[in-house]
Amino acid sequence: MQPIDTGTDELLCQIRDRVALVTLNKPMKKNALGDILSPALRQVLLTLQHHDDVGCLMITGAGDAFCAGGDVSEMGNSSSSQPLKTKQERVTELTERQTTLTGRLYHFPTPTVAALPGAAAGAGLSIALACDLRVAADTAFLLTAFRNIGLSGDYGATWFLPQLVGMARAKSLFYRSKRLLAPAAHTMGLIDEVFPAKTFQQDAFDYAREIAHGPTQALGRMKQNLHAGLNQSLEASLALEAKHMIESTSGTEAQEAIRAFISKRKPHFHGSKPLD
Repeated sequence: MQPIDTGTDELLCQIRDRVALVTLNKPMKKNALGDILSPALRQVLLTLQHHDDVGCLMITGAGDAFCAGGDVSEMGNSSSSQPLKTKQERVTELTERQTTLTGRLYHFPTPTVAALPGAAAGAGLSIALACDLRVAADTAFLLTAFRNIGLSGDYGATWFLPQLVGMARAKSLFYRSKRLLAPAAHTMGLIDEVFPAKTFQQDAFDYAREIAHGPTQALGRMKQNLHAGLNQSLEASLALEAKHMIESTSGTEAQEAIRAFISKRKPHFHGSKPLD
């Protein structure tokens, strides 16, 4: 296990068995984002991008929640001694904060998993949606929440959700802001696996570890192919697939897979015994 210094107890991080485990650690406030936690999360995502020993990033929350969104108690607490910002300055600042959090998470070079032990609401839901995959405890729920506090949504929620469930369902989830329980979210395709709450922590880690022990470079190229395909033509996607296939064919991962096939064994992509 390799601990990563985040600069604050509000965010924990360690690399274990090729999984970068990032834990939002404000359980008394349902892991709500704030002036300490959010910058630390941005920085740790940037740091982890450069770790070759990370095959999967899993972000979760301490206690019985994933993330309740923004910490309302910290909103509007800026010092009165600071000059007032113009509307455009505030827009630019928020755009940068979003780009360096959920944008950075969406474009993370290796697969990402959001592990939801409980509620994912507001900007917390946005973080979960920015990940490639989501798993949840059977007691967890998702909530857009923005309408409940008179806000229109941020951190990419209005882009991620229609991509995942379609526009009509996304509009219903935003306009009505009803709780979406984990089993229903699984049926809808938002959640990939639902695990019992009692064993959730271990089940979620095992899920991420299986991905982490796969062919990391190939999975990264798959992710690029899938993301690019959302906004480009078939012809452009075919060209990108061809580029990545040629790169993969000449790489060590494909060579190891071929050796394993000939030897009738599971491939050892990272020099250790593969998971059963």
